Amino acid sequence: MKTFDEMKLEKDVPIVITDHQGLVTYVNECFTSVFGWSTDEILGQIITVIIPEGFHAPHHLGFSRFLTTEKSTILNHPLRLIGITKDGREIQAEHLIMAEKDQEKWSFMAILRPL
Repeated sequence: MKTFDEMKLEKDVPIVITDHQGLVTYVNECFTSVFGWSTDEILGQIITVIIPEGFHAPHHLGFSRFLTTEKSTILNHPLRLIGITKDGREIQAEHLIMAEKDQEKWSFMAILRPL
């Protein structure tokens, strides 16, 4: 499997990376184009800014559970989910979420292929 640094080279799909607290640390140009956020606007935001409100609680629960157990049923499996653009539009996309651990801290990458 490719590393996050290798995946950052992908130009044709939106990519977002968060740290172990769920704060956005990286987006590519395709993400800013599709989701409407500038890099400056989205960096440092909590990832739930692009997740529908009704999914915030399940997201936080799953995120916390993973950080505690380091076990997941959703990582590395394509999921059809909704993403929220800066202007509030919903985009159905196939999400591929991956995790990478470096010096005891997790980072998470999502590839968000619009459908």
